[in-house]
Amino acid sequence: MKYLKLLCLLLVASAIFPALAKSPKDKHKYGVYITGVSASFSDSLVYFTNIQYVDSAAVDDKDLLVGRAEYSMQLKDYLESNKQLKNRTCFVYFNRKKKNLQKEINKLKEKYQKNKSIVVLEVDPEFIFKKAELYY
Repeated sequence: MKYLKLLCLLLVASAIFPALAKSPKDKHKYGVYITGVSASFSDSLVYFTNIQYVDSAAVDDKDLLVGRAEYSMQLKDYLESNKQLKNRTCFVYFNRKKKNLQKEINKLKEKYQKNKSIVVLEVDPEFIFKKAELYY
């Protein structure tokens, strides 16, 4: 009887303590798929980057990309310095799942391609998003 109580106590303890020992969830979820889009009001060219996995990119508690403005600026700087494309509006799309991001980008490309006066182009694969350096 004594051993039976001890065995029950051990079973209960082994079920409770691992649940209590779990570490709290990380505030930031790292590793995000990102793609960039660049358009201008002064021409009919729209540029898309390839979908890239950035392991240092993070999503905050509100599911927003941390440093998203800097990722947009990376694309803008690249197009201005390497392609001499000035006055462009650049923005990034992101998702933690590549398949979902690909679906979203395909819909966006289809909308642009419906308008025959807009030319959709790909940014050179040499362009790579780098870790956003946040300055607060």
